[in-house]
Order: sequence, then structure tokens, then C-alpha cells
Amino acid sequence: MKTIFRIVSVVLIASLWMACDSDGSNSNSSKPKARGSIGEIILVMDSAKYAGPVGDAIRDIFESDLPGMIRSEAKFKVNRVDPRAMTRMLRMSTNLIYVTTFDDRGAASQVINAQFSKESKEKALNDPNLYSLRVEDEYAVGQEVLYLFGNTEQQLIENLEKNGDRLENLFEVRERGRLEKAILARKNTAANAEAEQQLGIQINVPASYQIAKSEPGFLWVRQPTPTANRADISLFFHVEDYVSEEQTFPENILTMRDSITRQHIFGDPEDPTSYVVTEKQIVPAFQNMVINDNFTTEIRASWKTNNMSMGGSYLGYLMVDKEKGKLYYLEGFVYYPNEVHRDALREIETILLKTDVSWTPETGA
Repeated sequence: MKTIFRIVSVVLIASLWMACDSDGSNSNSSKPKARGSIGEIILVMDSAKYAGPVGDAIRDIFESDLPGMIRSEAKFKVNRVDPRAMTRMLRMSTNLIYVTTFDDRGAASQVINAQFSKESKEKALNDPNLYSLRVEDEYAVGQEVLYLFGNTEQQLIENLEKNGDRLENLFEVRERGRLEKAILARKNTAANAEAEQQLGIQINVPASYQIAKSEPGFLWVRQPTPTANRADISLFFHVEDYVSEEQTFPENILTMRDSITRQHIFGDPEDPTSYVVTEKQIVPAFQNMVINDNFTTEIRASWKTNNMSMGGSYLGYLMVDKEKGKLYYLEGFVYYPNEVHRDALREIETILLKTDVSWTPETGA
């Protein structure tokens, strides 16, 4: 798994880089609480710059499509604002990104440039690798403000292309943390007890989720009250013996996954032909990573029922615990016709990444 990182390789002191308030105070005691929905970013930059190559580089990082989806959906909900139109309410947003280049003489970019001290601009001029600055709680408590800058557009674009994954990960990790506090404040302890007994793992699912099916080696929990404003989310967990590296090959992961859903999950429990399968017309996306020292493959793909009555998207993780000799498959799938799945998938990701497959009764809670 990607880890939280420091964007700027050189430790920068915010008071050096940004023009200070007249009283020099940075106390949070009088600041309001930041506001904004999960996954929302306010992007502050000149409209012409956004329409050009710098904007293309920014979109590649924050507005590229989620892989494996039936419909095109961006990773974040990005709202661009002209720097001259920033209001007190907008400055209180949870996630703010300012983008500028110091050679831009346009009125909009000059509003951002004025926030940089003369010393900071000279520092950037002498070190082309400096391109970003993070400031927490600048205008509101619980806020992340990121400044992305360069002496020229080409210099900024080169730094964005080199560090795009890190910038994306910064906000992915931050948003999962915010979501975790909201949805896992209360947990379903009964579901965790079933996971310990049936699979030998520990899970963390919201208290609102209910157990749909539990048997040795398999557990299915779901959000039982989907609404027009709430996706139908299901999570399932499976374990089997790990006997060969071939089990981790993409084609074998899909075969295993579809064998699990064919046996356990149906669009209509009364109709045996409504079992769930992977939608092969949408190419699944695979990414290898390491989570808690366990080799893991992430799968993002789409699903449908065999009788074509339902469909949606899913996010899964294949995890190998060599010490226990077990292979685990964790998945969350979404049914939310004609609606955006991004937020539901982020909820699934947040929950599944809290799973401890290395847990044993000897280690305890």
C-alpha cells in the first residue's frame, strides 16, 4: 500500500513561504471548522491556465477516470474557482488547491502570487524541484491547503508529471481518514465476531451494516437500507488455502471471484440464474501492493447478474498471508443504477483496508 509521504523534499517553514497576517498569529482558537463533502476539492486557478497544459496535468492527477467503471467517473469532485472570486465561505473548504506560476502576469494568477513572499519566490527560482507547499488549517480547522507552483508552466508541468501519484495519494489517504471517523465511529461487533469464527480474521464494518450470510470460509454483510441518496453496498469475505503463486494471477483471481459469487450471491435469491459475475466487457484493473506485510492485489471492475437484471461496480482485494498459509478475498460491490459510484467505492475501500487478515486468536483484539 502506498504510504503517507512528504510532498516537498526540503522542510519548509510556512512563515517563510507565505505572506503572514499582520498580527503574525497562527492560532486555531478563532478559526471556523472546515466544511466540504468527502472527495471534494476546491481548485483555485486562472481559467486560461486551467484550459491549457497545466490544467491538463492537474486533471490527469485529480480528475482522471476511476478504472473498471461502467460509466466515466472522476476520482475526485473538483470545483474550479477563479482566484478573484474566492469568498470567506470558499476559503473554509476542507480541501483547497492553489495553482500558479510566477511568470504569469494575469490578474487571476497575481492574486495567488501575492500570497508568496519575495524570499519564497527567490527560493523557487534557485531550486526548480520546489513545486508544492502544504499548509494545514490555514483558514479553517481541519483543512488541507496545497499550493502548487513553478517559475514557468513547463517547470510546473514537469513536477506535476513526476509527482502525480504522490499528490493524488495525499488526498486519497486524507479523505479515507475523514470517512473512517464518520462511518466507523460505531462498529458491528457481531459481524466481527462472525469473521473471527468463520474466517479467522478481524473486520471493521459500520454498525448499520447487517449480516446477510455466514458460514465457514464465507461472510456477507450489507447496508440494508439503500435510498435514492444512499447506494446499496454489500461486502463479502472469503478464505481458502494458499497453495500456489498462480492463485494470484489476474485470470485466476477473476475465476475464483466469480465462483464465490455464483455460489453465494444472487440478485434474486429465488432465481438461481441471477448469480453475480464479473462484467467482462469492461476491462478489470489490477494493481499489486503490500498491506501489513501481505502481498495484495487490488481489483477494480464491474459486475452484473447472469440474467442481466442488475449490475454495478466493485472493488476487491486478494491478500496472501504466507505465515498462516491462507489466501483471502475481500470485496465490496455497489448497486446504484444511474448514479455516481465514486463515494460508495471510497466507503468500501475505507472499510476493507481496516481488515486484519493476520489476526489470530492468540494475538487477541
